[in-house]
Amino acid sequence: DKSQGGQRLDIYLAQSEAALSRSQVKYAIEEGDVLVNDKVPKDSQHLKEGDVIVLTKRPPVEAIAVPQEMPLDIVYEDDAVIVINKPAGMVVHPAPGNPDKTLVNALLFHCHDLSGIGGVLRPGIVHRLDKDTSGLIVAAKSDDAHRNLSSQFEKHDVHKKYLALVWGDVKGNSGEIVLPVGRHTNNRKKMSTKSRHGKGALTLWKVRERFGVATLLDVEIKTGRTHQIRRHMASLRHPVLGDREHGLKTARDPRLLTVPRQMLHASSLELPHPLKRGVVLKAHSPLPADFRRCLKLFDMGK
Repeated sequence: DKSQGGQRLDIYLAQSEAALSRSQVKYAIEEGDVLVNDKVPKDSQHLKEGDVIVLTKRPPVEAIAVPQEMPLDIVYEDDAVIVINKPAGMVVHPAPGNPDKTLVNALLFHCHDLSGIGGVLRPGIVHRLDKDTSGLIVAAKSDDAHRNLSSQFEKHDVHKKYLALVWGDVKGNSGEIVLPVGRHTNNRKKMSTKSRHGKGALTLWKVRERFGVATLLDVEIKTGRTHQIRRHMASLRHPVLGDREHGLKTARDPRLLTVPRQMLHASSLELPHPLKRGVVLKAHSPLPADFRRCLKLFDMGK
């Protein structure tokens, strides 16, 4: 109404009957669960008289993530942080459709003292990898480490590099993609580079090997938007092979039918240690077996 005009969206929702905290409101907006006049907004959007806000509450998930004994490929660990080499197929945290057997469940069993800042469903988690993306992910084991790591990711002080096998023979040997990434206007589960409220995103790429119908790229992201690499490569019409959402709609080569998942691997991670001044953590992850088999398949067809 008129008296509420000019308020920021996140403040308005936090004070509404929805009874959400500011952090919960921010997460809901990032996940596309909030619409203003049928469009995906920014959390900082200022409201006007007559605006219609729709908040979709997801089905409730068990309030406590249960520790579960699962194998973990631990690359580095100390009292503050743990770096895991996540396999493809593992979901990072519980969510509707994936209530357990996630990385968080495994970390809770292994660490016992995982940071709780991320909330009961996402303890210790400061960044994510898609279910079908393999490679390195760091988690906080203390609240101080969590706060520091979150700040590093927000300031883009964390250096993340990926290997991506994409469709087609990419023109040039290197380049950069500068396109905003945000929730699709009409489908909140999809990301788009044409979203009116997308956030700035920068992706750097360099050709490592060519296979004619496919190209292996070294990719570095300077921002950490959801599905950033997948969306950016699709915008070049060189989508990541195996990407069911942003990739090819039809099989243009019979070998595509054998690609087991999206060929995207978080290969290296470098960041200042959150609690040890002057110490830089560096981690590397070799390509997993399914990725190597896919490379061999396309290499044989050159």
